[in-house]
Amino acid sequence: MKEYERKGLLERVNREAATVGAEIPEEIEIQGESIDLRSFVFEIKRRDSVPPGERDRVERAKRNLRRERIERLEPIEENEVSYERGEELAASIVGIDRALEALEGLNAPDPETEAKRKEAADRKRWMRFLRKALGRDDAGGTGGRTRF
Repeated sequence: MKEYERKGLLERVNREAATVGAEIPEEIEIQGESIDLRSFVFEIKRRDSVPPGERDRVERAKRNLRRERIERLEPIEENEVSYERGEELAASIVGIDRALEALEGLNAPDPETEAKRKEAADRKRWMRFLRKALGRDDAGGTGGRTRF
């Protein structure tokens, strides 16, 4: 493979927006084991959150995907493959990255839920401030006056 081809492939897999429009591979072989990656990711994402029993499975999958990404990237970096094979590896790396993004995003709430949570916390802090400023922060309800 020519140097400019190798650099182009490396730029493609390391670009921030590389996964935009990319599909998660239907199936992928990791450490000699075939995995239905797309089904796994969609099964996990279908739930609102990762159940405690599935967390270890998801974390193990993410570790294996990261390891596989490195193993597929290395032959391109070391210029050990033909351009055609490099293209195949680059496409699979982008697919792995897409799956990793989907799995990483599971723990983060969606923006609307996060905004509502922040708004509720702000409202709670404001009410606490008002009660304290007005002297109503004691449990006995002193009628708005602080007794000394």
